[in-house]
Amino acid sequence: MPAPRDAVLSKLARRVGRGLREAGLMLATAESCTGGLLAKCLTDLAGSSDYFERGWVTYSNAAKQAELGVKAGLIAKHGAVSEAVALAMAKGALRASQARVSIAITGIAGPAGGTPDKPVGTVWIAWGLQRRSRIEAFALRYRFRGGRDGVRRQAAVAALEGLPAS
Repeated sequence: MPAPRDAVLSKLARRVGRGLREAGLMLATAESCTGGLLAKCLTDLAGSSDYFERGWVTYSNAAKQAELGVKAGLIAKHGAVSEAVALAMAKGALRASQARVSIAITGIAGPAGGTPDKPVGTVWIAWGLQRRSRIEAFALRYRFRGGRDGVRRQAAVAALEGLPAS
């Protein structure tokens, strides 16, 4: 049985794919709370190998460290759901791939795990760009509402909408 399609995510993924293809750029994703949803949406499309280089689901802190080079001290100081870690994930994805563009997502999808400072629905998304030997990245914090699936979907939408190449 085929997986259900989400018209909004499909439309955004097509737009992003077209923009990346036209710019001649490859994308890498580094996802935590979205569990690969972003990569799935992008690779649901025929021809996505023209612009999607690879993706990681680094759900645990150990995976963020081993796969993306996120420093343990950074996680200890700021927490896994933080601007610093999202930026490190986006930069790590570029260093560990042939892509020139990256998206990283880390957050608390719920229903548990929130704190007063970082309630359920808190998500950091970072976008990275490899410019010759320099990596530029920026991140934004979001506070999404709804259940686990809703938070994950909203994060994927925001990640695609925020990609400068789109």
